[in-house]
Amino acid sequence: MLLESLVVLFAGIGAGAVTGLIGASAVVVVTPVLITVLGYNPYTAIGISLVTDVFASSVSAATYWRNGNIRIRGGLTIAFTAVLAAVVGSWLSGDVDPTTLGGLSGVVILLMGVSFTRKSLNERLESFRETADLSAVREHKTVASALAGGFIGTMTGVFGAGGGVMILIILTFILEYEVHTAVGTSVLIMIFTALSGGVSHFIVESAVPFAALGISGIGGIVGAFLAARYANLVSEERLSTVIGMTFVGLGGFVVLQRLPF
Repeated sequence: MLLESLVVLFAGIGAGAVTGLIGASAVVVVTPVLITVLGYNPYTAIGISLVTDVFASSVSAATYWRNGNIRIRGGLTIAFTAVLAAVVGSWLSGDVDPTTLGGLSGVVILLMGVSFTRKSLNERLESFRETADLSAVREHKTVASALAGGFIGTMTGVFGAGGGVMILIILTFILEYEVHTAVGTSVLIMIFTALSGGVSHFIVESAVPFAALGISGIGGIVGAFLAARYANLVSEERLSTVIGMTFVGLGGFVVLQRLPF
């Protein structure tokens, strides 16, 4: 029991850290760790990751707000449609296969880590803006934001991802926010998407794992508080390197857990 509690706690801290650093969802840490290391049911693991997102995102948003890095007005459409879609998505997630989810999560995290160590998010945004023609999308920002919010909310409910990175992409590419402001705004929106998905999850779930929720939530608060303070002080290059190294280590660990030995 003690070992299980420690694993859940450290998963929560890791989730809070990636949320505070770049607005990534707790799903990249909590869900694969609970499934692969502790053998949790995927549906339960997704619910716990969503609740952890609520705690971690709340602390992160407060820190970004104090540093003037939140602008909510442009993200309201995303938030509204994402919340509605998250409820629907949570009803569709009961049959997620643990082996597939755990293995794919590890590979995705590993690839994200390698990507971040090679080039910062700011550099990728500048390069994309120079080569891609998004004028048609930007002329219909409201429609594009609504569609993006619906997709993000569905992924939130089904896979337990609060949508932070996807919201970040929409805010930077479509609404043209600066990176730190986009991260701050995305974690604020993620509070509501994760909350709606989490509540819907545990309305369906008969047995609510209150102990695991509390432990992971505490870890998320600690990790998010420390990481968000750090993220608001460092350069984009340093931030991307730290995120990349963290993701490479975590992704490699999850992949190794799925190997047959």
